[in-house]
Amino acid sequence: MTAPAPPGCPVATACPYCGVGCGVLATPDGFGGAAIKGDPDHPANFGRLCSKGSALGETIDLEGRLLEPRINGAPAPWDDAISLVADRFRAAIAEHGPDSVAFYVSGQLLTEDYYAANKLMKGFIGTANIDTNSRLCMASTVVGHKRAFGADTVPGTYEDLEEADCVVLVGSNLAWCHPVLFQRLAAAKTARPGMKVVNIDPRRTATSALADLSLRLAPGSDVALFNYLLNQIEAEGAVDASFVEAHVTGFPEAMAEARRATLKRTAEITGLSPVEIEAFAQLWLRRERVVTVFSQGVNQSSAGVDKVNAILNCHLATGRIGRPGMGPFSVTGQPNAMGGREVGGLATTLACHLDLTVPEHREGVRTFWNAPAMPQGNGLKAVDLFRASADGRIKALWIMSTNPAVSLPEADDVAAAIAACPFVVVSDIIADTDTTRLADVLLPATGWGEKSGTVTNSERRISRQRPFLPAPGQARPDWRIIADVGAAMGWPEAFAWESEAAVFREHAALSGVASSLGGDFDISGLKHLGDAEYDALDPVQWPVPHHGEPGGRLFGEGGFATPDGRARMLPLVHRAPATPLSPEWPFRLNTGRVRDHWHTMTRTAKSARLSAHMAEPYLEIHPDDAAAAGIEPATLVSVESPFATAVLRAIVTDRTPRGSVFAPMHWTAITAARGRIDALVGAETDPLSGQPESKAQPVRLSPFRPAWYGFALSRRAPLPTTAYWAEARGPAHWRVELAGTAQPADWVAFARTLFDLPGTVEAVSVIDSARPVARIAFVVDGRTEALLLTSDAPVEAARAPLAEAFDAGAEARPMLSGRPAGNRPDPGPIVCSCHGIGANTIAAAIAAEGLSTVEAIGAALGAGTACGSCRPEIATLLQAFQPEIAAE
Repeated sequence: MTAPAPPGCPVATACPYCGVGCGVLATPDGFGGAAIKGDPDHPANFGRLCSKGSALGETIDLEGRLLEPRINGAPAPWDDAISLVADRFRAAIAEHGPDSVAFYVSGQLLTEDYYAANKLMKGFIGTANIDTNSRLCMASTVVGHKRAFGADTVPGTYEDLEEADCVVLVGSNLAWCHPVLFQRLAAAKTARPGMKVVNIDPRRTATSALADLSLRLAPGSDVALFNYLLNQIEAEGAVDASFVEAHVTGFPEAMAEARRATLKRTAEITGLSPVEIEAFAQLWLRRERVVTVFSQGVNQSSAGVDKVNAILNCHLATGRIGRPGMGPFSVTGQPNAMGGREVGGLATTLACHLDLTVPEHREGVRTFWNAPAMPQGNGLKAVDLFRASADGRIKALWIMSTNPAVSLPEADDVAAAIAACPFVVVSDIIADTDTTRLADVLLPATGWGEKSGTVTNSERRISRQRPFLPAPGQARPDWRIIADVGAAMGWPEAFAWESEAAVFREHAALSGVASSLGGDFDISGLKHLGDAEYDALDPVQWPVPHHGEPGGRLFGEGGFATPDGRARMLPLVHRAPATPLSPEWPFRLNTGRVRDHWHTMTRTAKSARLSAHMAEPYLEIHPDDAAAAGIEPATLVSVESPFATAVLRAIVTDRTPRGSVFAPMHWTAITAARGRIDALVGAETDPLSGQPESKAQPVRLSPFRPAWYGFALSRRAPLPTTAYWAEARGPAHWRVELAGTAQPADWVAFARTLFDLPGTVEAVSVIDSARPVARIAFVVDGRTEALLLTSDAPVEAARAPLAEAFDAGAEARPMLSGRPAGNRPDPGPIVCSCHGIGANTIAAAIAAEGLSTVEAIGAALGAGTACGSCRPEIATLLQAFQPEIAAE
């Protein structure tokens, strides 16, 4: 296994967040930390990093880490834990058959980890009940690619985004979810102002700031829009007849359906005006070099597969695929969603893009593995897997590197299903998550900075993730844990790898077998890498055949992975979201991400500056809807679905259209009382991909009227128990937003319990007994230890300067007013996380100095000059000031 680097020596590795796959240079300091910067030589990012990547060095401490195996909550030796896992899985299989056990894995795993898990489950246990959280984000693309191309293959490269004359972003808030790709696109548009960008999204997002045309279509209506585009492709003579004749089948059938997409009908379905629809079609048709980027807004739908194929139809009909600056481009959510797809990490796939349902494929893999048992068909997809856990079909479940009790739809039922399963194993780096709380056995895994292996990004580029820190405590790599269990179950020879390099070589060799069976995934040119060559492997785009040049664009001259080598176009019909709105449930809940947090925040919540941007769960609601519901800005709102209720901070904004609301999915029971958004989302899925519909859940809203609101700062982790609370980390404090349904009889006693402070700690307080207004500070050795401010309305406090003064040890009494001594200006909500610059500061500079460009603001304040992730928001602030600037 690759050894960690000595202090002061930079290590080239890969970022563990989104599917962009940025290169990172990490320089360990010898004390458990590391300096982080972008790798200028990595072809994904050329040195750029987003806010999350830039803050990686702030998230690698050992606080909260799982450092030893635990059985029923008690520390245990590794041998005992491995033996117990092997025995319980073996017993379940012996009594109930191989389909009584399941793995649920993650795009956070490295390819070598994923490969080991897939081999153990499908080749040796003999079931396909291994699925992944990638089912929640990219499964519809997998099926759409397979239907059109014969394999789950992304044709293009990131360079296509920079070479295109028109880039269409569909259901992709690229600025927040894939910031470095957005930065590359923005730079290309600056260099070539003639480039056009179209943003298709029901919401106005940070990405909209770059768009020449924004289409705020009705949720779920993408198929209708792209059917109209396909109709116009034919009507205006843009079909590439020679490409279609040579390389495509299904064109007549697809066109017959697309001709039904009249302008009038398309406008009715999408909610767009005929002028907008025609403008989109003309932008697409008049520029041959078109890239269509799509992500979760397309995939997370009960019609997600059809949405994917509607996009692919347009590129196949025009031959705009696999050539510079053109093609459909799926951008993945997780760092190794692609690597997991390549090794068959889904319940519906086999290793190396082979198919479980094809006997020749199964036999080819079985022979290569010398496997005793292979499943004859697909396993349980994620939603069905946890339903099977609930009803008793799954007797033993192993969850690896993911938090399904938070992230799956109907998350409360998922948590109950995990609790009901007779035997649950969780491998993770964090000791306390919503999911680890439900496990019988916890296995400590190594995390980013300690792990060694490979990941594949959205453009098929394989990069090394290298260690620069030692494994803490008793933590082990995931592939090693899986191999140890496989050996203990009776297959020691099959899992006798001595290093992650050995796992990779086997994976590469199997890809050669897959290629001989007609598969398109081939990295057999890497199967002979020695350990030193593997350690030094530069980023490389597949295919990497045994003979020939690696990488490049695919399908420009056909060569699809179908039996006849031809792509498939499909007739597609618009389908509305699975669950209609009703008078009882009148709003569509759209879920998504924020800029600076990742998944369930077990990593990013450790960074104070990442939490500064969005510190608590929230709901975006249109002003008209808020007024009708009696919801005031900054108050709390109850969001209810048939499955659960959440309480969120109201952000009243026209970014979200009337009739829809938006909430991010990051908060858990660890970080907020009632912020678990996926508990509200029903488990409606695409019938082909099994991907949940996460952006169209019908809900209802009502004001949440607490007896009091509160804001607190504390030097130690607080212990909130109120009806509403959400906590976030600061540089030297914890920040908590609170609300209670009953006023405490004794505010000081309540505050002592909240802050876990003994009665001997001095309290300084100002309390209004007639109203729920309290100002309480606790002082230890002259320094403010904790601060609580309450009110009968959302607490008015200059949070950022107050927290800064608190960290600096300011005197308690002035802080009771909600403002620090000296009346320092409030920077407002943080926009630039890297430099801690708020919206008020930026707005004041724009007004005072007449700044008119993002670059000018950067020169004046530094905002947007580090990672650049905030530049779209700065541009949005500028747009608000443009009329005033123009009038001067």
